[in-house]
Amino acid sequence: MSCITTRPRLSPKVRLRFDRRTGRYLLLYPETGLDLNGTATEIARLCTGENDVEDIVQRLALIYGDVPSTIIERDVNTFLSALAARGLLQSDMASPPL
Repeated sequence: MSCITTRPRLSPKVRLRFDRRTGRYLLLYPETGLDLNGTATEIARLCTGENDVEDIVQRLALIYGDVPSTIIERDVNTFLSALAARGLLQSDMASPPL
């Protein structure tokens, strides 16, 4: 299954929280958490189940205009794959075009 046809959503057991101590965002899940950099935070914020991967790439391209979209797409897919491997992501198949 290609990530480009899915609408990623953070798992119900995952919470995106701002850490006032460090000034960074964390993905919190049972027993542990991940400290996120700015780009990872932007991707995680967009994992609502409403955006497909292409939408996420396009939004990041607006923020990081000097980075080729192919690099952004690769990095988004790598991050989403890492979240999925940890069980922190759900993917709903996008509706097929009419």
